[in-house]
Amino acid sequence: MNAEFSLSQNLLRQLQFCAKRNTPSHGKQLHAQIFKTGLLQQQCLRLRNSLIDMYGKCGLLQDALNLFDEMPQRDPVSWDSILSAHNQSKLSQRTLSLFPNMFIVDQLLPDNYIFATLVKACANLATVRVGKQVHARFVSSQFYDDDVVKSSLVDMYSKCGLTDDARWVFESVSWKNSVCWTALISGYAKNGQCKEAVEVLRRMPVKSLFSWTALISGVVQSGDGIDAIRLFVEMRREDIQIEDPFVLASIVGASANLAALELGKQFHCVVLVLGYESSVFVSNALVDMYAKCSDILAAKNVFDKILRRDVVSWTAIIVGMAQHGRAHEVLSLFDEMVLEGIRPNEVTFVGLIYACSHGGFVAKGRRLFDSMVNDYGIKPSLQHYTCLLDLLGRSGHLDEADNIIKTMPFEPDEPTWAALLSACKLHGKTEMGVEIANHLLGLNLRDPSSYVLLSNTYAAAGMWNDVSKVRKLMAVMEVRKEPGYSWVNLGKDEQVFYAGEIPHHLKDEIVGLLKELNLEMNKRGYVPDTSFVLHDMEKQEKEQQLFWHSERLAVAYGLLKAVPGTMIRIVKNLRVCGDCHTVLKLISDIVQREIVVRDASRYHHFKDGRCSCGNFW
Repeated sequence: MNAEFSLSQNLLRQLQFCAKRNTPSHGKQLHAQIFKTGLLQQQCLRLRNSLIDMYGKCGLLQDALNLFDEMPQRDPVSWDSILSAHNQSKLSQRTLSLFPNMFIVDQLLPDNYIFATLVKACANLATVRVGKQVHARFVSSQFYDDDVVKSSLVDMYSKCGLTDDARWVFESVSWKNSVCWTALISGYAKNGQCKEAVEVLRRMPVKSLFSWTALISGVVQSGDGIDAIRLFVEMRREDIQIEDPFVLASIVGASANLAALELGKQFHCVVLVLGYESSVFVSNALVDMYAKCSDILAAKNVFDKILRRDVVSWTAIIVGMAQHGRAHEVLSLFDEMVLEGIRPNEVTFVGLIYACSHGGFVAKGRRLFDSMVNDYGIKPSLQHYTCLLDLLGRSGHLDEADNIIKTMPFEPDEPTWAALLSACKLHGKTEMGVEIANHLLGLNLRDPSSYVLLSNTYAAAGMWNDVSKVRKLMAVMEVRKEPGYSWVNLGKDEQVFYAGEIPHHLKDEIVGLLKELNLEMNKRGYVPDTSFVLHDMEKQEKEQQLFWHSERLAVAYGLLKAVPGTMIRIVKNLRVCGDCHTVLKLISDIVQREIVVRDASRYHHFKDGRCSCGNFW
């Protein structure tokens, strides 16, 4: 009897080791050994529960279910093990649907561990309604004061964006561990409540890298990159050792969102100094950052050095190349990806179809869309359909595009209709354009550029009453065009320009250069397109408004201050207007400089009088 007990204890320890180390092959060998010894037939409940736990943690859910279903007797530990296994396999919906059988089949009530598992499932699904039901049942149970369950509730409410509820539960926790503190910090940060998140961090007895990472990554996700960078600097000053690279991936992401290339390069140096260049998710973040900061060659260089690329690595470089109009390279990369046995995901296909649109590869784009559905079993999203419509619209297949927009399983949104309307304008399909414009006019439009597109469509058709109607509608709906600004970064020197505004000390130089460029452009046949100015004013005043657009001011500053011959990179908060697009093409040819503009729609590489977008954006 003692020998059997000793063997049983030894097998339990080995199973726990397998679960911890994620070694399923060894776990299966132990299962076979347990079966041969007859211990399972001796109703050893602990061994069965440990086997279920091991299979669940090793990702072998079916094996765990088979064992669970064969159990002649189950206890709450058995149920917690199988429910946790479903959470582990990202089947949290199944966790919740399986739970009622605990009482119906086995007449068992949940304990504190099962409550924590159920709350985690609700957090994974962000289903606050069910989460509150579990919370209510927990409060009415004998485990109502369990701090582990309360910590799980803090995490669940935080992930659901209910930070007040999370804070209320947090304050009731008697012994707050680091997980509880970090959950609330993360919830505040992701919800854009940076001040509250920092206040909780300050209260934390022992601040770890884990808590700092939750704060910084949450602030990045909320869109506040500047605060995230400030907090990262503060963390470094507090001498927090970076033993895990996730925070580096987050802060590189902040640079990407800000399109701050020089800052991104500095964080790249930090990655190298700390020895995390081999971390695949840090490298993926760097690829994305360089692509978003308009340095696609640096993005490709980082990608080429990744030793073990995953689907995120390939998708980052494919989407980056697609956004920069490098269609041939995108398709070559996809072929390499498939040869390496990496299965593309939904985002990969967005990049692929987008690239085909820019490259004019209509047949290839159609085949990729079909392959996504038939070969990879990916259900197309509205974004996939919008990319396909963009592809067909660019290439002039407007009847096919119109048919798709009417038959796709989604209600077309404003950008989708606007893309088709832009295609009509590009190909001179005035009648179809007016029909789409009439439909758009009946929607509750929010994007000012959609109103500009509507106005131009009606103007092209000579429908001046409708042009007037659009302008009146803008006034009634209180649609105000967001003030345009452009940011030019020249390394240590950077400047932000707003439309119509120039810093006093630069005014004479910038205006002088723009006038010189205007004279040269006029010689090359440039005529200002005043249709992009919707204000009721004289033609000369409209031309003057175009002259003061922020991207022109930023380019002039770059030409005056940047090292001769270097690329000028500009970030604009709005879509580049058609007239400025023409002007930037001409300037790139006149001064023989490459100008890269990241606007609200895409990236434009202006070089030798041409743009990478093919005049469709």
